[in-house]
Order: sequence, then C-alpha cells, then structure tokens
Amino acid sequence: MAIQLFDSLKRETRELQPSHPDGVFRFYNCGPTVYAPAHIGNFRAFVVNDVLRRLLELEFGPGKVKHVRNLTDVDDKTIKRSRDEGRPLAEVTKQWTDKFHADCAALNCLPPHVEPTATGHIPEQVDMIDVLMKKGNAYRAPDGSVYFKVSSFDHYGELSRVKERELQPSSALKALAADADEKEDVSDFALWKAHKDEDGVNSWESPWARGRPGWHIECSAMIKKHLGETIDLHTGGVDLLFPHHENEIAQSECCNGQQFSRHWFHNEHLLVEGKKMSKSLGNLYTLDDLTAKGFSSMALRYALLMGHPRKQLNFSLDSLHAAESAVSTLHSYFSNLVQRHEANRGAAPSGKFDDVLNALKNDLNFPAAFGVLFSAINALRVENTTPGDLAAFIRATWALGILLKAEFREVHIVPDEISVLAEKRWAAKQAKDFAAADALRKELTAAGWSMLDRKDGYSLEPLKKS
Repeated sequence: MAIQLFDSLKRETRELQPSHPDGVFRFYNCGPTVYAPAHIGNFRAFVVNDVLRRLLELEFGPGKVKHVRNLTDVDDKTIKRSRDEGRPLAEVTKQWTDKFHADCAALNCLPPHVEPTATGHIPEQVDMIDVLMKKGNAYRAPDGSVYFKVSSFDHYGELSRVKERELQPSSALKALAADADEKEDVSDFALWKAHKDEDGVNSWESPWARGRPGWHIECSAMIKKHLGETIDLHTGGVDLLFPHHENEIAQSECCNGQQFSRHWFHNEHLLVEGKKMSKSLGNLYTLDDLTAKGFSSMALRYALLMGHPRKQLNFSLDSLHAAESAVSTLHSYFSNLVQRHEANRGAAPSGKFDDVLNALKNDLNFPAAFGVLFSAINALRVENTTPGDLAAFIRATWALGILLKAEFREVHIVPDEISVLAEKRWAAKQAKDFAAADALRKELTAAGWSMLDRKDGYSLEPLKKS
C-alpha cells in the first residue's frame, strides 16, 4: 500500500511519490524558533513529522529520502531574548538549539538530514530578494526595507483560502498601514527589514539597506539551496498555514518560476485539558515539566500520537497515564519476543503487523494503527510467534518511533525491496537454481545488505561501511 496523505492545498488525500529523476523524496518541515524550550504543542508537529519520515524511509529506502528542517535563529523573539539577557544572539540560540536537540533525542525523533539556520543563509536570501526586485514582485520602501507585492501573485491565498476582502481592506486602513510600515499595501509582507536600534548588532549588509531578513524568506531560501526549486512535501502546524506558508509559496514561485511544493500537510493544534495552551493558564508544558512529574519521554511521544494529526488533540495528565500503561504493555511484549527469538534476530518480517503500517500509510491514522497493533498483540501469543514476527513487530514500532529497549537500537530495519530480493533468493536456493541465487545475492550486496543462510531460513544484516 502506497502512502496516502491529505493535501492542504488540493483538499484531498493524495499519494506521496518522489518527482525528481534521482528518485529521492524531498521533504521539508518548519523547525523551531530557538529562543526558549519547545513546548509539547510544538512537539506534536515534530513527532508527527518523525513518523512520516520513518514511513517514507520504509517506503522508498533510507537513501531515497531527504529531510530538511530549519532553525529560525534570527527574528524578533530571538533578538529580544538576546537583548533582555545581555548575551550575543549566537550564544542564546545555541543554548536553545542544544536543548531542542536533547528533547528530540529523548522523544526518539530522527535528526533531519540537513538542519540549516537562517543566519547561515543570508546570501541566499539576499539573492532571492534581488530576483524578486528585478521581476517586479518586490519593492524597496523609503527606509530601505523590502516588501513582497502580494498583488503581483495571482494565486495568493489558494492554500489558506484567504478571502479577497481580507486582502483588500478599506482605503483608510491601507493608508494608515502604509504610513506606519512604509508598505504600498497592508497585505504586503517584509522580505528584508531595515536595521532598527532594537536590533543591536544583529544586522547584515544588503543592496537596499543594512538589516535582517523577514521570517518568510528564510525558509524559501533554505529550501531552494538544500532541496531545489520544487519539493515533494512541505509540512508544519496549522498555525503556519497563513501567513507563513502562503507567503513562502508566493515568493518562491515568483522567484523560481516553478511549482514550490507538490504536496502540503498540516497538523492541528494540541489542547491541554480542553483549552489552548498559554502561560497565563499554567497549562504550557515542556518535556522537562512532564519528566519532573515522573512521566517517561516515550509516554509523551505515545500521547502526542493518540489522535489523528488533522484533528485537535486534547492532552491531559490522565491521557499521559494511559500512554505510560500502553508503552509498558508494548515493552513487556517486546521483551518476551526478544527473549524467545534472540538467536534468530535479523529474520525477514512476517506480515503479522502489516496492518499497523497500512493504517499509518492511510493519512497517518494513528488511532487505527494503535488499535490494530494491540489487537495483533492480543491475538498473537508470544509462544506461537516466529523470528519473522519479532522483525515485523520491530518494524511496526519503529515506524511509530516507540523506543522500547536498548536492544531495539541494534535492530536493523529491512526495507521492503530488500526483503523481496531476499525471499526471491531463498526460493531460488530451495529450488536449487544456484545461478539465480548467486545473481540475487550480488543484487543484495550491491544494495548494501548481507544475507546469512541458516538451515531453517536466513537473516539480513547491513554491510559494514569501510
């Protein structure tokens, strides 16, 4: 079953496929602004994207997925934190970048293949703005700031369904906004912000004025450099749909003359006890807050996956207790499987837990995936399992990112295409077609895998890199 995912732009569920000749699936999700610890609402998006990344690697192979997630390390929030604490911007953002990475590791999120920073891509942003200026899609304001002219892009608003009246406010409001922000139209957005006193030393040279980039151009420039002009999938929380992602589309497509992203996916908000998270309500939790209460990071990961990502998820401490119990059940089952089949680990996966993967491939249906996972556990007693069942269980829980034991890290996830080759070779060997078996072994070796034969079957191991 191919991966089917709802497309926020087309408003329909569509199949995910790589579009470039090299067969690499190009995937971008918006990362954090590194000025404070990320809260669990932020991590809902990152955990959902982590499962998506794992599914893509199982579907296309680890070497056929390129995942980029940025770090916003210069904006109003990071500069304000730097100014308030009297510390250099780079020192502040490194502190919170390190904390973000530690939390991601605790939640068992795979690191992106590339993690670019906004400050590390100033020339690329300047280059894109320069192209937009020359094409007439942007203009320089009197103070040296540069704005994107929304009226120059006919498709603006198609992603978020922004109504025309919202883009064309009254003339009085437009005049007021233009006077205040030096914009020609209130709907125009900043590509480059001229330096202000409160920015301190955090500014760079440009052809228009010394200043810093606007938030939206940062992602477009990093995507273009690391993934190209057209990507296969762009994701983020629903709060980024407008204006951030809408603006990314406009500036990227005007600059590059190409479709920006072939697919868009947005996860919904996380509620806490039925309410929106806020500091004033005291319901804004970080990972540290919850581990201090005695909960495990795996329980939090499980809890963040308990609802469909396109629906609001109500988080509570009760749901976290339930998640802790579920993870404990999975942990016990896995331990018993490992104990029974330790000698034969590395077998090709059976089909016993395929419905878990199929549920995930069906628009990331997490409730259905957990449902069939526990149904399979209840139906399949450990004493009746095979080494292939252990491999299948590992593949299913790996896709969900539920880290159960230290041994789990040592298990090698076998891509489907490698399992198919191995089955063909084993069948050829059983049929005494040794020429075909040798040819298939060479294919496995070329793909980076070693097939070890036993009397009752075989196991697969990745070849060690020299």
